[in-house]
Formats: sequence, structure tokens, C-alpha cells
Amino acid sequence: MFDIGFWELVVIAVIALVVFGPEKLPQFARRAGYWIGRIRRQVNDVRSEIEREIAFDEMRRAREKMEAPLNALANDLEKATKADAPKRTALAEPPPADGAPPRQS
Repeated sequence: MFDIGFWELVVIAVIALVVFGPEKLPQFARRAGYWIGRIRRQVNDVRSEIEREIAFDEMRRAREKMEAPLNALANDLEKATKADAPKRTALAEPPPADGAPPRQS
């Protein structure tokens, strides 16, 4: 992320030693490490949440893309079965119980 070399870190350490002094420098380093770690965790949490939302949105789009043809097919099948319904019920009537021959349509 940052392009900081060894000598840049040495300069920063010397300046921190001069500014904070040898007594307070370890406390400052601990606090700085704590806050940097906390910020990194927050950034990683936000990044992972955004990635999950993007993946969820992609899955939703794929599902919608797949559902459209299936819904059209279901509608066509429903129309076809409704159109066939009277024909099927006429053929499915049981023969009369008295032994008479079945009616012809």
C-alpha cells in the first residue's frame, strides 16, 4: 500500500524517539498498533460486506435470468392444459354402470 523503505522507517523512529522520549515511546507504539489493527479490521469487515453484497446481487440477477424462460414455459404449459381440459374430461368419463355401451361424442 505505502512504499516505505527501511531508511524511511529509521527516520520515523528517530523522530518519534525525539518527540515522545524513551519513557513514553513504548506506550505510544502500543496504542498506535492497537488503533492501526482496529482500523484494519474495520476496513476488512467493510470490504468483505461489500463483496458479499456484490455476490448476492450477481446471484439474484442470475436467478432472475433463469426464471424468465421457466415462467414463460410454465405459462405456456398452463394455457395448453386449460385448452386440453374439456377433451381430457370427456375421455376420462367412466362407462355407465348398467352395462350399456358408452356414449359416442
